[in-house]
Amino acid sequence: MKKAINPNGPGQAKTTYFAYIWHGFFLALTMSMIDLNTVFPALITELTGSKIIFGLLYTVMLGAPLMFNLLFSHHMKSKRYKKKYLLIGIYLRSLAFLGMALSIRSFGAANPGLAVSLLFVWVFFFSLSAGFAGIAYSDVLAKVIAGKQRVRLYAVKQFFASVASLAGGFLVSKLFSQANLSFPDNYASTLFIGFLGLAVASLGFYLIREPAAETLSETNQNLRAYIREVPAILKRDIRFRRFILVENLTSFSVMALPFYMVYAKEIFSLDSTYVGKYLLIQIAGTILSNLIWGTLAGRTDSRRVVRICIHMGAAVPIIVIFLVRTNADLFGLVFFLVGFIISGRQIGFEPYLLDIAPDQRRTQYLGIRGSLNIFTIILPFMGGLLITWLGYIPVFLLVSLVMLMSGRMSGRKDPVLNDVSSHADT
Repeated sequence: MKKAINPNGPGQAKTTYFAYIWHGFFLALTMSMIDLNTVFPALITELTGSKIIFGLLYTVMLGAPLMFNLLFSHHMKSKRYKKKYLLIGIYLRSLAFLGMALSIRSFGAANPGLAVSLLFVWVFFFSLSAGFAGIAYSDVLAKVIAGKQRVRLYAVKQFFASVASLAGGFLVSKLFSQANLSFPDNYASTLFIGFLGLAVASLGFYLIREPAAETLSETNQNLRAYIREVPAILKRDIRFRRFILVENLTSFSVMALPFYMVYAKEIFSLDSTYVGKYLLIQIAGTILSNLIWGTLAGRTDSRRVVRICIHMGAAVPIIVIFLVRTNADLFGLVFFLVGFIISGRQIGFEPYLLDIAPDQRRTQYLGIRGSLNIFTIILPFMGGLLITWLGYIPVFLLVSLVMLMSGRMSGRKDPVLNDVSSHADT
């Protein structure tokens, strides 16, 4: 008979820390190769000048995993072990990196229209597998690491991820400064490195001895009944309902974030070397902010981290409007602040949700959170449309206003509940 695993034992906790930090390190190195605020916008603008297509690609990149999260969470709800789904998702994502690399290398210069079409396919595949892996990733973590330890792990993981991002940023900068490595070979090279990096990132998870999850009595519940539960859960759990609303409002930032690089390229006529420069500046902001976020996470709860992060996000679009009147080097401050915010979101939002979710319904909460983050699906495309029609400044002002509203809402006190997890057995 197999010996039961103690999910809170010191050995399991240390192994889980190592596995998640290992994955975070190589994932960060990998994601530097396709950074969504610098590298990816620059790649798309090399292939097409259409801001609408640009926004649509971002809608697919950010929205694809969310549209299927309820389906994924329903499938995994009855599974006592979820690590294998995490590994499958990572390897599928790695293959999508390879597909993007080959498509850009083969058609980026000769047939950019075809390259964009293939990019839509691979980005969808890349994002869909990320959503599949993401639910399992959070559930496995929550089974082994509890309470404030999660916030601490996210802070430590973010520090090592920042170091890896810095290494990735230097690598990207080096690749884009090589005179003999021009478009599309420079982008194809970064994407191929991403393919290798994700495969290596998965190795740490093989060390985790995942404990079995508690399952609810309705494990054979069909998908329709599963979806029908969503309104009841939101009605009962005020904290979760507010979390969903706040996260949707903060999603307005994606109307602006990917366009900062595009705006800078248009105003300052940047060459490709600035892709690496801005990425390094963004990573520097991420690393330095970890010292602050890590200290803050140890002294307060994750909700406070979320609130501060949102208010910073409201300030950035205004800062962009002023800095675009200066020069390309000063504009780098925008990406420094973006790095600060990225780090804060990762340390704040996920632990906050895990604190809210009842253990038996954690997978379901993660699925609902993803599928109801509706604005993330439509706003990048809307951003492209509105910028085409109205220009950058009105859109940036709108984003700032909505972020301020979100910050006010996140600061409201949580209601006092007799048993926040009482609906776990209903």
